[in-house]
Amino acid sequence: MRAVVAERHGGPDVLTETERPDPRPGPGDLLVRLTAAGVNYKDVYEREGRTALRAPFVPGSEGAGTVVATGADVTGFRPGDRVAWCAAPASYAELVAVPARAAVRVPDDISDSDAAAAMLQGLTAHYLTTSTYRAAEGETALVHSAAGGLGQHLVRLLVRRGARVIGTVSTPGKTAAAEAAGAHHVIVRGAADDLTRQVLDRTDGRGVDVVYDGIGKDTFEAGLAALRPRGMFVLVGAASGPVPPLDPQSLAPRGSLFLTRPTLVDHATDPAELADRAADVFGWLREGVLKTTIGGRYGFDRAARAHADLQSGTTTGKLLLQPGH
Repeated sequence: MRAVVAERHGGPDVLTETERPDPRPGPGDLLVRLTAAGVNYKDVYEREGRTALRAPFVPGSEGAGTVVATGADVTGFRPGDRVAWCAAPASYAELVAVPARAAVRVPDDISDSDAAAAMLQGLTAHYLTTSTYRAAEGETALVHSAAGGLGQHLVRLLVRRGARVIGTVSTPGKTAAAEAAGAHHVIVRGAADDLTRQVLDRTDGRGVDVVYDGIGKDTFEAGLAALRPRGMFVLVGAASGPVPPLDPQSLAPRGSLFLTRPTLVDHATDPAELADRAADVFGWLREGVLKTTIGGRYGFDRAARAHADLQSGTTTGKLLLQPGH
């Protein structure tokens, strides 16, 4: 089979398309022929060596496709089923061994591309707005990268709950996408102190109730300074690099702030919980509450370009890798 391999840790250029042995489904696994794999910052962290994966390896963990075989002890799935997942290693490949407990069946009216584009970001937006911080009507949220795939989902779900959303984007050209998702105010990010001032200006000095930050180092301090007393800072990623070390005691004089770094793994470990969250996400796609925006489709031979584009900060929506595209 054809797959994308990170020959070593480093920049996007370490990704190459190559021939690999076909995987075999182990007990509890599905063997799935990939239609589309999602490109995420998690994959970037793997490629750069921020995780425990040793090179060479096949990156990726999210995708959708059709089951071609099942391993022993698999129930509830059979060949021909269309499935999607967000936690299967080595998903940048024509054939993926997906743990059955990590897979969900894709409804007939949802395309593989939409399922692949919605799994990680849609499920993440689901738990962030229902389990991590359940925004109430009239509250205000700050959402960084509001034109990105996760950002747009967060904006839509928060607005649906009656919250007012201040979104940030990296360039003026992304403002329209954040506004289309429902953001009430959109800020083009600049210096950290200017970002804080602009957020406070839009909240009459009160600050926001919650911050969703997937950028990390470049926006961390500004977000903390933009929170109201007893506000919640939700760190969901580190696109600009890890945040600086923080003494928990420093949260007290800032207004008794809350800080959390949640992950999807801890909110979808149980197959029943995963299925329930996925059913909500697919339902929201069907109803138009959430919308998938495909920001780019790349063949395996252009995986390095996909990673470079993702890290450039110039893309909007979701990037997909598709065999033979």
